[in-house]
Order: sequence, then structure tokens, then C-alpha cells
Amino acid sequence: MDYSIEVENLSKVYKLYDKPSDRLKEALSPVKKCYHKDFYALKDLSFKIKPGETVGFVGKNGSGKSTLLKILTEVLTPSEGSLKINGKVSALLELGAGFNGEYTGMENIFLNGTILGFSHEEMEKRVDDIVKFADIGEYINQPVKTYSSGMFVRLAFAVAINVEPDILIVDEALAVGDVRFQLKCMDKFLEFKEKGITILYVSHDVNSIKRFCNRAIWINEGHLEADGDVDLVTDKYLDYLKMLDAANEQDEKQPEDENSNSENEKKTDRNLESSVEIAEVVSLKIENEKGEEITEIEHGEKVKLTLTYFVNDTTIKKPVVGIALLRLDNLYVCGLNTLLDKIDVPWEKGYNSVTLTYDNFNLVGGGYYFDVAVYDQTASVPFDYRTKYKEVFVKMGYIAEGIEILPHEWN
Repeated sequence: MDYSIEVENLSKVYKLYDKPSDRLKEALSPVKKCYHKDFYALKDLSFKIKPGETVGFVGKNGSGKSTLLKILTEVLTPSEGSLKINGKVSALLELGAGFNGEYTGMENIFLNGTILGFSHEEMEKRVDDIVKFADIGEYINQPVKTYSSGMFVRLAFAVAINVEPDILIVDEALAVGDVRFQLKCMDKFLEFKEKGITILYVSHDVNSIKRFCNRAIWINEGHLEADGDVDLVTDKYLDYLKMLDAANEQDEKQPEDENSNSENEKKTDRNLESSVEIAEVVSLKIENEKGEEITEIEHGEKVKLTLTYFVNDTTIKKPVVGIALLRLDNLYVCGLNTLLDKIDVPWEKGYNSVTLTYDNFNLVGGGYYFDVAVYDQTASVPFDYRTKYKEVFVKMGYIAEGIEILPHEWN
């Protein structure tokens, strides 16, 4: 079988010297005395990727992911092992790295095309699509040094993504520009997936890897720690991070959100149609089984949430609504959204609402809060995201310990 990427026993070694003079001593040593220590950024990696696969790469900072991507894009050469790539590669890594600030946007399009291996004639066939995608107007004929950071990123992304690659490498680069441009990026990304283009996707957002990828590779300290089913590998990786946090006794307390519930919902009184670009959260109502609005929940009772949102742009495809429940110390208890549950949400001009019902609210006693959001079809681009939007308190006697009381029976 022909693979898109074949990596065998790949290693990247850097020589580390205690002081600059040691490098010179080693170079001039008549007996070849060693003054350095070997540091393996990558150690004996082996994997194969089939055409059309979307593979997510996970690993903490310093694990070797960036080094691997630079080797795959031929920015770096491996110290050991072999690498075989079948097809043209386009990488969304350091956007605009090859741009010349003195050149116009149009000149930089052709310059980058040359860097990517395209002839002038080939780039002329693509230039209209690139200009349309970047959507920076007359600035396309102005020097890049006059661009805002947003315009610069838009043009760089447009060039990188409109070259019809066989293999696309994405490193935390999808959420660029404003909301409208992020939507275009996501649509293009999904188009590539549907076309069967091989995609390597690197992100610290594990949930986005679960959404987009059908396989995951976990790199840890330069080694291949796990490779396989995306849910299994990412869950193992998250467990590893939790154990690290516990071992280091890290107490990462986030500052309190300054917006109270009333402040979050102040926008209901103004003219939403004139102020909302795409969609906006309006309110979250929490009710018990009797239909009474509550802020205190009896342990185990049935609870209904009604999220109301205002829609101004009805052209959005397959929008997503999400509700997440967190403990007051920011422990993420449960996140649900309509994409995961395969639910279509109402999306008419004006006010819309969805309900979410918990049949048994089995969390232990204490304070919790809800985050709410309205997203694009991938649940990656938020049109409106409200954190600590509504607080609730769960009332429970001392009947168990932990986070949640699971259904159980003693025998």
C-alpha cells in the first residue's frame, strides 16, 4: 500500500554545551574530546499515515511536536531514521514566515508560490481564489509592512490554504482573524476533509482533535507514547496531564469572572438586531419538574434548562449550541453540545430557544456554574461564549463523597 507519510526510526538530536567556548574546544580537540551532551528532541519515532486520514497530534509543550512538523515540512533534517512523503505538502505553521514586508500583497502571493514549488503560471491560476479568500480589498496592492496584524494573517492563511495540497499540516492555526474569516477557514478545512486530503492536525484543544480526527498520535518527551483510536489516545493523554498536575500539586485557580449573572444578561434590553453580527446568548432559565425557576437544585431531581439566543444571520450552516457544567473551583464536570448529540437547533431570524433536561441531577452538594455558547457547525468558532453565566447550588445530605453519585446497589 502507498502511504502519504512513512516515518521510520526517526530521531532528532541537538548538541548541548554548558558554555560557548566548549563548542570551539570540541571542534579543535586533536583527540576528538566530547564537550557536549546529546539531547533527543525526537527519539526513534515510527508511524505510517494513509491517504485521506485526519490525524491529531497531542503532547505537552516541549514534547517534540513542533520539531516533528518542521521535519515533515523539510525545515529541519532528521539526525537518524528515514522519512518518505508522497504528495505536495502545505503547512499552516508560522503564517507569513516567507513574506517580504517591502513587497505588495500580490507580489508576496507569487513569492510564496515560488517557495512552495509553483511556477508563475501555476500561481496565476490560483491568485483570484487567494485574493477572494483573503478579502483585504485594495490593500492587496499595498506593501505588506502597511498591513494590520489581522490583514497579514488573512493573506498568509489564504496563500497557504489555496494551493491544492495532497497533505495539509495545521498547527493551532485555524482560529485566525475575525469570526467571519474563522468560518471561512473552517469551511475550507471541512472541504479538504471531504476531498480526502491527508491532514495532520496539532492542537492543545483535545476536544477539537476528538471532533476533527479519526486517529491520534501522542508524543511524549520525544517518544511515541500512543497511536490509534482518537478517543482512547486522547483520554489516556488527558489522564497523564491530570496525574502530572496532581504530582506537582498545581493549584491553577482562575480569577473570578467580573461579570455577574445580571451583567451577562443586560443585553436583553437593547436593540439586538442592530447590534448582533451573527448570534448572541440572551438568557438561561433553570426550572425544576414543577416548572418553577430555581437557583438551588435538590440532589437527584429532574432539571430543565432553557437557553434563549438571538439570531441575526440566518445563512449559518448547522449551528451548534453548547452548555457546560463546572464546579466553583473550575473543575470541568460535563460539557454537552448539539453537535455531539446530533441535534438540529432552531435558527430563525430573532429569538430562538433550546431546552436541555437532566433526568437525575446526581452531583454532590455544593456550588456549580454553567458556561453557555453558540457556535459554528464545528463547535470551534464561537459566535457568543459566556463563562460563569449562571450559578446554582446543589442541596444534598451526607450520603456519599466525590463528585457524582453513580446509580448503585449493595449485595
